[in-house]
Amino acid sequence: MTGPAVDILPAGRIRLVETALPELPEPQRSAMDRVWAQAVRANPALFDGPVAALTGLERDGADGLVLFWARAGYRHHALRHVPGATALASLFVSVVQPSDDGRLMVGRMAPWTAAPGRWQLPGGTIEPPDGDGELDFAALRAHAARELTEETGSTTPADALTPWLTTRGGHGSVGVMFTAPPRPARELYDDFAELVRSETARGDQPEFDRVELIGSPSDLDGLAGPHADYLRPVVHRHAGA
Repeated sequence: MTGPAVDILPAGRIRLVETALPELPEPQRSAMDRVWAQAVRANPALFDGPVAALTGLERDGADGLVLFWARAGYRHHALRHVPGATALASLFVSVVQPSDDGRLMVGRMAPWTAAPGRWQLPGGTIEPPDGDGELDFAALRAHAARELTEETGSTTPADALTPWLTTRGGHGSVGVMFTAPPRPARELYDDFAELVRSETARGDQPEFDRVELIGSPSDLDGLAGPHADYLRPVVHRHAGA
């Protein structure tokens, strides 16, 4: 099955610039609130927490990007389902975690999440910094390390993550991707199993309900359910590398 086109962008340098959130006409704001309320009724685990929405992107020379972002709430993603509205794009990070035999770890989102059943790399949407804190490249890398730990149990420090790719896919959303050092496959599975045990013991629900290691784009065909739009081209790029 062919998914939406995903661009691989040059990203030797990434600079982030905060902007104001675009004003919404009242009819669109009301429609957004209605769609969000319906989504929350269908999935009470959804919450309108703070999120860094992507408001623009510019090339910065041959190998750089400038990412413009604004402080928003998760309900703004509901604009994608409002006819005539201009939806805000997402800004997220992902981690390519290879095993020592070259396969990549992917996870399936749990039923209670915003994307139930979707296969993706460990990662998540960027949240704005508190107060006067700065959202910069170091903050993106720290967020990526935190997501890797929270979703898979793999405790790789931020300074061990290496920038790799930046993608632009559905709704114009941009993902900044890092690679983690290879680890034995058995350790990766054991870390995830321990994460599930500890979170379940606390009464929490893990964000991934399953992880797998895949070695090629054809392996994705054996993973039933939706896939993040960037997953196949990223796996293809990694297999080629």
